[in-house]
Amino acid sequence: MIYCLNLDLALLNHRMKFANNIFNMINHASEQSTEKSKNVSLSATKVRVAFECPRLFYLHQHFGGNTLFIPPNNKIGIGNVFHQLANDFINLAATEPRFKAIFELGASQLNVEEVASSMRQLFYKIKFSNYLDKAVEKDASQAQPLFDVWKGLQGLIQRFAELLIINRRYCNAETLIRNTFISEERKLEHYLQLPDGTQQRIAGEFDCLVYNFEAKRLCVLEFKTYQPVDSSAQLAQVALYSYMLWCKKKVAVDSAVYCVLPEFKEYKYSWEQLENSVHQLIHHKLQQMQQWLSWEPPNNNPPPVTTQPNLCNICPQKQKCQTYFISPSENNKQDENSTTSNQSSPDASAMGEQLVTTFLSFGIGVDYEGAAVAPCFIRVKLKPHLGVRVNSLLKSSADLQVQLGLENPPLIAPQAGYVSVDLPRQDRQVAKFEDYIKSQVLPATAPVKIAIGVNLEGRLLEADLSDPNTCHFLVGGTTGSGKSEFLRSLLLSLLNRHSPEYLKIALVDPKRVTFPEFEQIPWLYSPIVKDSDRAIKLMDELVAQMESRYQKFEKAGCADLSAYNHRSTPPLPRIVCIFDEYADFMAEKEIRTVLEQSIKRLGAMARAAGIHLIIATQRPEAKVVTPIIRSNLPGRVALRTASEADSSIILGGKQTAAAYLLGKGDLLYQVGAQLHRLQSLWAKSIQLP
Repeated sequence: MIYCLNLDLALLNHRMKFANNIFNMINHASEQSTEKSKNVSLSATKVRVAFECPRLFYLHQHFGGNTLFIPPNNKIGIGNVFHQLANDFINLAATEPRFKAIFELGASQLNVEEVASSMRQLFYKIKFSNYLDKAVEKDASQAQPLFDVWKGLQGLIQRFAELLIINRRYCNAETLIRNTFISEERKLEHYLQLPDGTQQRIAGEFDCLVYNFEAKRLCVLEFKTYQPVDSSAQLAQVALYSYMLWCKKKVAVDSAVYCVLPEFKEYKYSWEQLENSVHQLIHHKLQQMQQWLSWEPPNNNPPPVTTQPNLCNICPQKQKCQTYFISPSENNKQDENSTTSNQSSPDASAMGEQLVTTFLSFGIGVDYEGAAVAPCFIRVKLKPHLGVRVNSLLKSSADLQVQLGLENPPLIAPQAGYVSVDLPRQDRQVAKFEDYIKSQVLPATAPVKIAIGVNLEGRLLEADLSDPNTCHFLVGGTTGSGKSEFLRSLLLSLLNRHSPEYLKIALVDPKRVTFPEFEQIPWLYSPIVKDSDRAIKLMDELVAQMESRYQKFEKAGCADLSAYNHRSTPPLPRIVCIFDEYADFMAEKEIRTVLEQSIKRLGAMARAAGIHLIIATQRPEAKVVTPIIRSNLPGRVALRTASEADSSIILGGKQTAAAYLLGKGDLLYQVGAQLHRLQSLWAKSIQLP
């Protein structure tokens, strides 16, 4: 009996120990899981993003997507190719005997320009020429991007030539290149101790490591194919690379950033500066990043906004940021503030007097003639003194930007009896769609108008599609300009006033992000087009529809759609084709040729048939918006463009002002010789009758 009892107790103890071990294992695994979610691995690149904008860092960490703030006039989409070819150059220089032969002369006999030229020629002959031929044979549109890559490589090779000549004083020709370009694993990782006692894993991959024999220092290089927008963020990224290399090698490591486009610029940082940055800034920033990542909506204290509002204009995830971080209650609050703020105007007179004083400091005499307040800017009217040439005011845009502390140069233009200076409002307002467009059903014979934007007097300007000057439109604007919102508000202005019986809409959306909410609307002429083959088919259908309508007009003895619908029933609906991001279809020559011919025919003849084209692109370059396109789309809307050249292509002639617009729906609307500066409508949500 006692033996059995002891046996039962032993078995019970064994089971309790087993259960306790299982509980401990589960608890330990849970703690590990919690710690893992709390302390995700971060990279040096993500630290750079967090310095630029905490919210963009958060969005990328949770949803992925682009994180590069690319300034206007900077090349995009060539970074990977450039890095690959730069790496190919370094590897080729280290192994190809002809590169070593360049340095057989002593350092004093070597000339930087000659050495750089010889290295470029060798690399072009051995590697780049073949790479170029294959790429262009596969896709002819790659010629221009690869030309830009070659331009960047030339600047990089020039800098390498300078360093190699310095090191030639300390190395023979045989070992020079091998001792200058340090060949080792470029991927790094390190655990940094944070102020709260936790550790954070940091990983990264640098572009190149070199040794400068004169400075007796290693230097880690970072290559960029654009000019960085935030020097402190750039410093943080390379500081981590240098610090991780120091932890690995225990020797000082300098750093340099080579920005190769649009022109070569070098940013150098000493090890002492880099080490201080890590200890004084980055440890604290990493702890903040952990806190930001733990936030979940709709809790309070989301990641803060960027301290550089100008970055919002070029943010790659601007729309997602605005919708994700602003709750409906905050939206309502912003709308209330917007309404209240619209009722009171900024002190335009004070700004006018400040302009008069500033021009006087330039030696230019003007009188203040009043001001008009638009949603996003104030137009100050100035009368030049007798003898003052208007051209002297027009040339002072950059000087005003500096003196008044503006993010962008103000637009200055001659008007009837005065010169206008457009200054951005600090309390910028929106033009809400519902304040200007009301739902109504118009008859088939009513004019079909599209909403363009609100002018200085607060009046909505619209374009009549039956007018020969505004029957078809070319719309251009870079990322952040508000092009997508403009197209959406334009589309909604049609849907809110015309029934599906009298109006059909054809939508082309290759990026699949502009019109997702319109997939099921009854106005659709056909399902939303998202690929080039279907786009070609759609345009062919519209051409056939146009020809069919002209046959009906001929039989009915009518000149156009309006006359036909007055006489015949059922009425023929107008068809409006909104073609977003036209440039996406221009890569292949065959597709480009077919689309251009269709646009040419429709542009020349489709107005009277009641078929209208609205072609939009964020890349209004000469190779995209060809003369055929421009000559057949008389209506022009330019939102902010990436360059003056893009502005000229949209508006024609020497109209470069679109490059200096404020973004977010600030636009120029050209009707004949007149140019109107407007604010496009903003529709918070779809509002259909």
